[in-house]
Amino acid sequence: MKTKKNIILAIALLLCTSAFAQSAAQAKAVLNKVASVVGRRGGASANFTISGGGYGTTSGKLAIKGSKFKAVTPQATVWFDGRTQWSYMKSTNEVNVSTPTEAQRMAMNPYSFITMYKSGYTMSMQKAGATYNITLKATNRSRSVQQLYIKVAKNYQPTQIKMLQGGKWTTISIRNFRAVNQSDNTFRFKQSDAPSAEVIDLR
Repeated sequence: MKTKKNIILAIALLLCTSAFAQSAAQAKAVLNKVASVVGRRGGASANFTISGGGYGTTSGKLAIKGSKFKAVTPQATVWFDGRTQWSYMKSTNEVNVSTPTEAQRMAMNPYSFITMYKSGYTMSMQKAGATYNITLKATNRSRSVQQLYIKVAKNYQPTQIKMLQGGKWTTISIRNFRAVNQSDNTFRFKQSDAPSAEVIDLR
């Protein structure tokens, strides 16, 4: 009897492992398609709303091109050229120059996950109607973004992203994604963008 139970448990474990591997493969296939849509060579634009995670709730517009982005909200404008970030705060009339963390980039550019998922995360997926619900979990506890939940529409455009960072959840809703060619200069701060602002280098 004990041997029979062990065999049943072994079969159940094998089936679960197989199902998980299949789910991970499906999730990766969907994210690969998302990356090809969102990461088009010329760039794109979208509208977003971010809430939680100490950010409050705010909406804005986003321009992206590869890892570069520019996010504009009523409170601030953020430029990122793939290496350096400039954050202009209207309330203080200051521009802070920094090298942002993964989580900081994700807070302003919800599409950052299109490069993050390729390493350091386990993934799984469930389908609900025409929506793909994908879960990413970091394999390293020191990773700044520990978990991600991504909702992807049937056209492979993400509509919502939830991320866990520092024990807090942030939700980013995305709409009006459009393929728009973007100039590289879009993603770099110029003094003419805020002529009277004080520039503070925090690097």
